Amino acid sequence: MQNFVLAVQFSKNAAILYVIVGVILAVVTAQAVFFLVRAYRRGIRIGMSKAVLNKTMLRAGVFTIAPAVAILVGIFALSSKLGVPLPWLRLSVIGSLSYEMIAANVVDEVSNATTYVTVAIVMTMGMLVSMFLPLITGKKIHRGLIKIKQKDKKWGNLFMTALFMGMISAFLGYVFGGVGAGSAGWVPVLVFFISAAVMALCGLLLKVTKWRWINDYALPFCIIVGMILAIPLTNWLGAL
Repeated sequence: MQNFVLAVQFSKNAAILYVIVGVILAVVTAQAVFFLVRAYRRGIRIGMSKAVLNKTMLRAGVFTIAPAVAILVGIFALSSKLGVPLPWLRLSVIGSLSYEMIAANVVDEVSNATTYVTVAIVMTMGMLVSMFLPLITGKKIHRGLIKIKQKDKKWGNLFMTALFMGMISAFLGYVFGGVGAGSAGWVPVLVFFISAAVMALCGLLLKVTKWRWINDYALPFCIIVGMILAIPLTNWLGAL
């Protein structure tokens, strides 16, 4: 009976969740403002002009717009299953859309408090490893990579590339894993290749024009294009 009452009262968008997330984000924002002010004052003390500091802050603020749009799109994408507060918190602080999507798919539907807590734990506890593990192993790994590059620079670069490709390959399983399920399983594959093509075009445009701002906007632009095109692709493949 108690579990039934909790399930009835549960809401993914409860006001208390907004309050909790708001408090956490307020603390994070206060930290950012605190260090921004300290950095600005330090710049003045070491002789940097206010014009340079103001221009730097303005450019940094402009270049955060596109990534912020991508984060907003990610929040909307996750909100249908998890509500707004949890994705808002995760993607605003330390979350990654690719990781959060995988964690959210642990269950098919979040309809009660127990399932919601399970997903929240998976999304947060798994990410904590990336925060604390470098404190223990980061220095040793860094020294090992330096030794590899000192012995053979070419092999060191190949090794780092292999590590990166291994990480990417772990996510590719989620892209191609549903191909055997029918036409709907091809939507992630097509979106993947379209996004890759858009990224390649951004790289080519950067190389030709030398516009360095493209480097900051390429990833969020690819995410947005891929998510937009996923809708007509889903309708088209569903009609086949």
